[in-house]
Amino acid sequence: MRAKRYIAERGLATSLYLALKLGRPLFLEGEAGVGKTEVAKILAALLDTDLIRLQCYEGLDVHHAVYEWNYTRQMMHIRLLEASGEKANEAELFGPEFLLRRPLLQAIEQSKEKPPVLLIDELDRSDEEFEAFLLEVLSDFQIT
Repeated sequence: MRAKRYIAERGLATSLYLALKLGRPLFLEGEAGVGKTEVAKILAALLDTDLIRLQCYEGLDVHHAVYEWNYTRQMMHIRLLEASGEKANEAELFGPEFLLRRPLLQAIEQSKEKPPVLLIDELDRSDEEFEAFLLEVLSDFQIT
């Protein structure tokens, strides 16, 4: 971290080291402005990996954090097929090209190649149901 001109206190440095060696997530909490986001940015830069940010808020649900379907693109595809006299099948409309990957899915997909740094910001603003889901995702790094 020194290479990025960031000096971490011993407790933080030890936690980061252990999380990296064990391949486990690290949960940092603290008051606003103490540098949690900066730690994530520095870590991503040092590891030469992506920083993926999930901004939590009240009402955030699984679909907005994991994925959504690109409805507009699906409708355009249907209209183009209809104009050429073809019909769209369901499997075609729900393929990867119509999927909008949100932060959690991005992080899980990238974890197989080069694990990203996933920054989950303002977790305390999310609902209990979402927090429980997030705990499951972070424990197994998969979505069920």
